[in-house]
Amino acid sequence: MAEDANQEDEPVKDEGAGEGAGDETAVEEKEEVVDEEGSAETAGEESGEPASLDLILDIPLAVTVELGRSKMLINDLLQLGQGSVIELTKLVGDPLEVLVNNKLVARGEVVVVNEKFGVRLTDIVTPMERVKSLATT
Repeated sequence: MAEDANQEDEPVKDEGAGEGAGDETAVEEKEEVVDEEGSAETAGEESGEPASLDLILDIPLAVTVELGRSKMLINDLLQLGQGSVIELTKLVGDPLEVLVNNKLVARGEVVVVNEKFGVRLTDIVTPMERVKSLATT
């Protein structure tokens, strides 16, 4: 019993550790990155530049400009020929919809530049509207 009381008063020592092991503190190694200007920063910290976006900048996206829509019967579709007119749901002067991967991102109007059609963006869809459109599909 006397031994048990004596052991409670003494601090527990780690027998597997070498000399001075109790006095050392763990030091985390951090990799330093030196940029072109010569200033160093710790890896993992944000540098203000969206470096992670570089990974996705080359991903192709389908951009569609929607002039309007129409529903047709197969019989009517088969009757179409050169010079046929398809009536669309939009009116002249209505804004066009710009879709990226079938999601609305902007509205615009038709312009002609060097005999080619283009779209002048007049309204960018807000992030809140984009989130709402994702919820409805």
